[in-house]
Amino acid sequence: MGSKYTKRYTEEFKRDAIALVDSSGKTVTAVARELGISSESLRGWYRWVKADRGEAAPGELTSAEREELKRLRKEVREQQQTIEIPKKATAFFVKENDR
Repeated sequence: MGSKYTKRYTEEFKRDAIALVDSSGKTVTAVARELGISSESLRGWYRWVKADRGEAAPGELTSAEREELKRLRKEVREQQQTIEIPKKATAFFVKENDR
């Protein structure tokens, strides 16, 4: 569970940090320490960029795939709610009709 004090970094900062990892030859942990950020954050950003470049491990999603998955999950949730309303209405009217 995230803290309410979680820092937000700009896309430009993330790109620069990733470029620093690529160009410096240093480890992700070393660069993160120099920048004063979490190594896990930088590692995650780096993994996402590698996936977008096609250099990721099998099964790793690209940014476009992550966005599509997010959109599809939202769509499924909305459709489930749309289906649930008539079910509840039907149950209500059946119960009322039995009285």
